[in-house]
Amino acid sequence: MGFLPPIPLLPALLLLGFLGLLRGDLVFIPPFIRMSGPKIRAFLVGDTENVTVSLAQLQVEAGILPVPACGLPSNETGDWSVTATPSLGALEVTVSLQRRPQQCVSNGTTEPFAEAPCLLQTLLVSARRGAACSAHLLVQAEMYANSSLAHGASENVTLIPNQVYQPLGPCPCDLTAKACDVRCCCDQDCSWAAKQLFGGACLPGVFGGEVSPPFDQLCTEGTEGRVPDWFSLLCVQSSLDNSPFLGYFYHGAVSPRHCPGFEASLGAVPRLSPDSGYRQGDPIRTTEKDVYFTVPQVSLAGQCVRDAPVGFLQSFGADCATHLDAYWERDGVGPAKVQGSATGAPVPPTVTYEAATDPGRFLTATEALLSSSLAPRKVTVEEHYVFRWDNNTVTGLSVRIVQAEISAQQTGILTQRFTVKFLNHHSGNEKGLSGNPGYQHGRPVRALNANATSNAGTLHVWQSAGRSLCTSATLRPVLFGENVESGCLLEVGIRENCSRLRERAAERLGSLVPATHVAARGNSDSSNLADGWLEILRGDPPNADVDPAASGALGACPAVPAQLHIRILFADAGAVEGVVQQEILGVEARVSTVDWQYQCGLTCEDTADLFPVAASVRFIKIPAQPPRPLTRFQINFTEYDCNRNDVCWPQLLYPLTRYYQGEPDSQCVAKALLLTAFLLLAALLSNPWARVCRARRPAAVYH
Repeated sequence: MGFLPPIPLLPALLLLGFLGLLRGDLVFIPPFIRMSGPKIRAFLVGDTENVTVSLAQLQVEAGILPVPACGLPSNETGDWSVTATPSLGALEVTVSLQRRPQQCVSNGTTEPFAEAPCLLQTLLVSARRGAACSAHLLVQAEMYANSSLAHGASENVTLIPNQVYQPLGPCPCDLTAKACDVRCCCDQDCSWAAKQLFGGACLPGVFGGEVSPPFDQLCTEGTEGRVPDWFSLLCVQSSLDNSPFLGYFYHGAVSPRHCPGFEASLGAVPRLSPDSGYRQGDPIRTTEKDVYFTVPQVSLAGQCVRDAPVGFLQSFGADCATHLDAYWERDGVGPAKVQGSATGAPVPPTVTYEAATDPGRFLTATEALLSSSLAPRKVTVEEHYVFRWDNNTVTGLSVRIVQAEISAQQTGILTQRFTVKFLNHHSGNEKGLSGNPGYQHGRPVRALNANATSNAGTLHVWQSAGRSLCTSATLRPVLFGENVESGCLLEVGIRENCSRLRERAAERLGSLVPATHVAARGNSDSSNLADGWLEILRGDPPNADVDPAASGALGACPAVPAQLHIRILFADAGAVEGVVQQEILGVEARVSTVDWQYQCGLTCEDTADLFPVAASVRFIKIPAQPPRPLTRFQINFTEYDCNRNDVCWPQLLYPLTRYYQGEPDSQCVAKALLLTAFLLLAALLSNPWARVCRARRPAAVYH
């Protein structure tokens, strides 16, 4: 059933089609189609009025097609049909296969694609006006038994192999669906003839389909090439199915599970147990049925969640930005009552309202407003919640709400501050402690000013907002163990007085460290300097005696304080019930200077320039013992360095070495002794040892 392309007729059809298109005659576009599916489409352009199309099946002999001629008008020929639909000044001609032949019906087996086609015919579509033929379309139909014509969509089922035994991606270079990728020899869409074109240049490695190549640790790989002497002792004797590339292309379960995203529902609020009460992290409940006590919080995505439950014994602070156009005030009834415990009485909140002294620092991106006759409105800028707890119950709640009055037509962004603190019922100091006795990670570093009346305090860094100006920046405490960098901007002019600029910058930097001492422990008594309080070491102050001639230049000031560096040394001071306690050993605050120069554009105008000031906090851990120095052997022979070699001999007995930190030393020693006992028992019961015992035993003498 061979088939040869109609070489003598095809160039003539193409030439006539292009010449006819230039003259405005009827032309099929394209004039020749190779058909592999059940339906093809072409367009008949030109003067299509009173034009009919007909379909005829041509008989091919020795690869030569007969001269096209118009037979009787027919829209159906055997298993084929042709239709013409008007479309945008042309006719859309569709040739379709009405029913597939019996030899093209799949028998249900999973045989590969057959080399010989099951349907091989040549069709001729003619366009006529009256009795004259005006255009011809040549169609070559070539179909195979296991093609998409024979298989329905319901039969195309992809079997996902178990990735425990076989990688899910058997052909990573198969990037195009239902098309042959060049040089991808494992692509099932490539025909045998196509693979012959690039068979000698297939993509190598895992990407080319070798998803289970022999790995270097196999004992069979050691027979080829140069290997180390110890390879035969440490090589792996394993099947190729146990490949290190398992799961390399896909991680997860074999069958996907339905994990609804963003569909979590609080559902029914669980009841408190009369015996246990609240546990750390449990959401605090209100007296209303199935309602949590909520305070706006910042989610992991950085967005502000307005109805986030408050966890028991979990203090936090959050800043939420809201457009004033979308701002809405809560109901004026105040916070709801809190359920203290399962059997205890409800805890009513104590609410205190205050007026903001500087509402402008909470507003950014505002516009100048004209005078308005509307009454100003109140907005809440800060909410501070303090919970008192005793064991597993809530005993008190105090709320401080700070409000500000703004214009009714004010626009811009409002930044609100929300804080939640949990204090012990027997504690009278709302500042609280930062640990007992050592510092806890993430708690404020406690500080005091010995020259002030109020001793309790902490170190601070800036928290800028809006334009990052120092005048609107707020302060936040320095947290133990967290390195941080912050800064703000000072507005200066071209005629700025250098002495005044130095004073302003030094004042801003000094406001971050107003204290003279820092607590070495988290529970140091603030009323007794001898109870573990360390004096802050300050570096040499910036040189104030600057040459006046150097400061006389317009728009230039040398030696301006610009950066504050705070270094805090801490170390492990012991353990309490297995929990490591950390203490501060010393604090240093040092100020560095820069030379300021006014930045001019095309012209130097007397406009405000921005001078940045910055502060950085760095925690440095001091080891309890100095590190063990390297020996001359370790320095010269780097093959025993575990950080630079794949083989690490010092960690050969890893659970018994000092590198293993997963379990206490006592448990490691006990398990090692138990393993040694098993090895000795196995050696005593082994076959060689039994032969030695029999050899030494005297032979029995029978009389």
